[in-house]
Amino acid sequence: MVQVTFKRQVEVGRVVLINQGADAGKVAVIIEIIDHNRALIDGPTTGVARQAFAFRRMVLTPLVVKIPRGVGQTALVAALKKQTVLAKWEQSAWAKKLEQRKVRQSLTDFDRFKLRKLQNKRRFTLAQKA
Repeated sequence: MVQVTFKRQVEVGRVVLINQGADAGKVAVIIEIIDHNRALIDGPTTGVARQAFAFRRMVLTPLVVKIPRGVGQTALVAALKKQTVLAKWEQSAWAKKLEQRKVRQSLTDFDRFKLRKLQNKRRFTLAQKA
């Protein structure tokens, strides 16, 4: 039995997460593959402009949109809405973890203290029940 190493292929319609630059943390879709290092991406619903982007500055997600090569912005928006890709992304554990990380970064010192106290309280009540 042959085991596949790569589960996420670079393909037109692949949803990507941008990890560097001004649009870091936003989701976009690969519209066209330019060469081995770059792709044309667009994220009309997330605020990412259509641009050539290096693969080393993005992460491939498991989500894929069924679109033709070089699709226009209106057709891309329609395909994203029809296939509910952004809703699937928001429900994924990956997106939830990123959102939780953003919330934790915005906590103040006192908020972290209150959080720690609540965690200790929960741990104590669970230990008493066991």
